[in-house]
Amino acid sequence: MNDLQQPYVESAMNAGDEILAPALSQGLDSQAAIIDEHETLTYRQLDQRANRFGSALRERGVQPEERVMFLLEDSADLVAAYIGSMRIGAVAVAYNRMAVERDLLFTINESRARFLFVEADFVDRFEALKEQIHHPLTLVVRGEDGGAHLSTAELLAQGQERLEVTPMSPDDMAFWIYTSGTTGKPKAAVHLHHDLIVSDLHLRENLKVSPGERILCTSKLFFAYPLAHGLFAGLRCAATLILFDGWPTPERTAALVERHQPDLLFSVPTFYNKLVGGGFADSPAFRRIRCCVSAGEQLPQPLLQGWREITGRPIYEGIGTTETLVLFIANTPTAHRPGSTGRVVPWAEVRLATEQGEPITTPDTPGIAWLRMPSVCDRYWNRQDMTRNAFNGTWYRTGDIFSYDSEGWWYHQGRADHMLKISGQWVSPNEIECCALSVPNVIEAAVVSAPRADGVARIVLFLESHQSETDLELLKQQVIDKLRGQLAHFKCPQDVRFIDEVPRTATGKIQKYKLQQLLETAAN
Repeated sequence: MNDLQQPYVESAMNAGDEILAPALSQGLDSQAAIIDEHETLTYRQLDQRANRFGSALRERGVQPEERVMFLLEDSADLVAAYIGSMRIGAVAVAYNRMAVERDLLFTINESRARFLFVEADFVDRFEALKEQIHHPLTLVVRGEDGGAHLSTAELLAQGQERLEVTPMSPDDMAFWIYTSGTTGKPKAAVHLHHDLIVSDLHLRENLKVSPGERILCTSKLFFAYPLAHGLFAGLRCAATLILFDGWPTPERTAALVERHQPDLLFSVPTFYNKLVGGGFADSPAFRRIRCCVSAGEQLPQPLLQGWREITGRPIYEGIGTTETLVLFIANTPTAHRPGSTGRVVPWAEVRLATEQGEPITTPDTPGIAWLRMPSVCDRYWNRQDMTRNAFNGTWYRTGDIFSYDSEGWWYHQGRADHMLKISGQWVSPNEIECCALSVPNVIEAAVVSAPRADGVARIVLFLESHQSETDLELLKQQVIDKLRGQLAHFKCPQDVRFIDEVPRTATGKIQKYKLQQLLETAAN
């Protein structure tokens, strides 16, 4: 792609139509598109169900760019209603059905969603919240009987299998993805119709996904990672998407792998670690997976090595964000360097800059990554200050620190807002955490800084381990010895503490602000 600023020339398009168009145009109507806990839909059946949802919503007055929100289990109904909403020009918003009340109310009110799709077990919770919802809202309950509310069965019965898709500008809103990062406050990344068009390039060009191959994502579809690489890219590649109810567990994932035999597995380091630590990756079923992809956080070398020894397969690490939708740096089967984040994908441009915005053009020099690619979101909804800070013309400031070597391999150093300034020098928490994780029996490691009484910052390392109390002191000393043997003295933590469980977001990112709150509470 030669011109990343002007990737499309269409005067009108619709992202909802683009998702299934490749499979249908190839005559793959009877091939399985979705396998969920309760049914299997072919591409033709999914197309028809999406049309029925879309036409029924249009009949009930949903207008282009009005929001339709989903608090559903990953299912054929979720995929069909999501696609159908976009086909009539509405904005699809999938959100975490397990979210805390504060965040749930905030996103419902901010989005001003006209329709809210929920599971039957959410109805009582909705009734308790509805007085705090600030706009008219129609509830759609998944199942045969919605009680006093509209059910998905009733809505589908009102729809038509043929639908005139609403033509949209490539620059119109198509879907939002809410992100809280590691700070806990939700914000919506506004994605446009043209953002979806490059979503399948990594799977198609780099991972060589063929029609009919099966894809399993352990994260849920309201996250950008599985939404983009599963629902969008997987279906655009005419693959079969495996979906499941409930939150992922190693046990459930192992059972799904055994039952459905996926060809590709998309997960995060924390979950890969659980599969290894629990002995689930030892199953022959995992050896049949041809391609394993990891994103969301840095992949520790010991985990990568352990996974390969057990399964005979590498894990291809990459990085993307809610804002970029898809991975912008990635390892691939033909270009893979363990320990690196990968190389910049051909349809993206990445440059490094100092905190002051000065360009960095020399290898092995860390800097803040700026990028541009066709899938970068347009803005944050109702967050003008955040939008101004993150976007500059066609360039997006990721907030991630990277370096690259002379051969073009990129290395993620952590978030700019998590880098530590110790003794006048920048220190990467990732470097310390990966070193600690190389010690046997360390399950998780997280680094934060805390001020000392003299005002000088100190490094605090939190460790998670399943060792008994009597063995923890020995493990602590082993970690300290390892750090002192491999890191410069100013990078070595002044304080090492054990914690029952390192707090993480639903996507597996460490919530370091919670660890800092623990330090503040202990100091008071």
